[in-house]
Amino acid sequence: INVQDREGKFEDVVFGYDKLKGYLENIPYLGATIGRNANRIDHGNFDINGVNYKVAVNSGIHHLHGGVKGFDKVIWNAKLLCDNNALELSYLSKDGEEGYPGNLQVKVIYTVTEDNELKIEYFAKTDKDTVVNLTNHSYFNLSGQGFGNILNHKVMINGDKFTVNDETSIPTGKIEEVAGTPMDFRKLTYVKEGIFSSYDQISYGNGYDNNWILNTKGDINKIAAQVYDDRSGRLMEVYTTKPGIQFYTGNYLNNCNVGKGGIKYENYGALCLETQYFPNSLKHTHFPSSILKVGEQYRHTTIYRFSII
Repeated sequence: INVQDREGKFEDVVFGYDKLKGYLENIPYLGATIGRNANRIDHGNFDINGVNYKVAVNSGIHHLHGGVKGFDKVIWNAKLLCDNNALELSYLSKDGEEGYPGNLQVKVIYTVTEDNELKIEYFAKTDKDTVVNLTNHSYFNLSGQGFGNILNHKVMINGDKFTVNDETSIPTGKIEEVAGTPMDFRKLTYVKEGIFSSYDQISYGNGYDNNWILNTKGDINKIAAQVYDDRSGRLMEVYTTKPGIQFYTGNYLNNCNVGKGGIKYENYGALCLETQYFPNSLKHTHFPSSILKVGEQYRHTTIYRFSII
């Protein structure tokens, strides 16, 4: 995503790879479409309609981002739309793939708009009640490739509460207020102010890796989050129909391969704002449900809008 700074200079503000090989070995999910289920499922099992389903345990003792071969590692059908301003990706995830029930027909449309937006629309239908929680896992550094880390970025998350994690980064079901904690991003706040805190929610993940409950309540016209870079003047706003957002600060980026332009990515080099149903929602009935039933359509939209201030 090439964005101007206040001097009119363009930089690519997302991390990625120059060649396909990097994406095939994409340990940190750079730029990936995540599915069937974004984020974690406790101990890799869940119940639907009285049936227990087992999925891959691929992140410690939990299931993460769709499993060993999630949607980030499959081949999608692709076609251009709208005078090449949009890309439609479609995929049939067959019944039993990675342990999930139902034949799931999925479509994702990426559109570049005249308002400096990247709009992502998600659609899915199933022939058996199943789990669907799709997201985008782009890593953003608004200074651009090779211009340092995101510790001096300011972040705003429009949420008064967050879901509490245990030491394995799985939500316990408890919900807490952000007020009085390093999780309070209700106004633009430097990432560096809280990322090295001893607060357990941050120390568990070596940085921020938590789900915020959005105040927007699915209203695509309300700002869910903002990121601002003093250095370049670039501002990114996030809008979504999803109820939650995972703020992740690239805490283990030094484990990934060399990125675009031969740059070696380092921890805290970029951040993610993954719009989603709450992690581990299948185990907590008071969380919004990620179950898609037969006859329903999964449809969600997320927008990343860029400007200069």
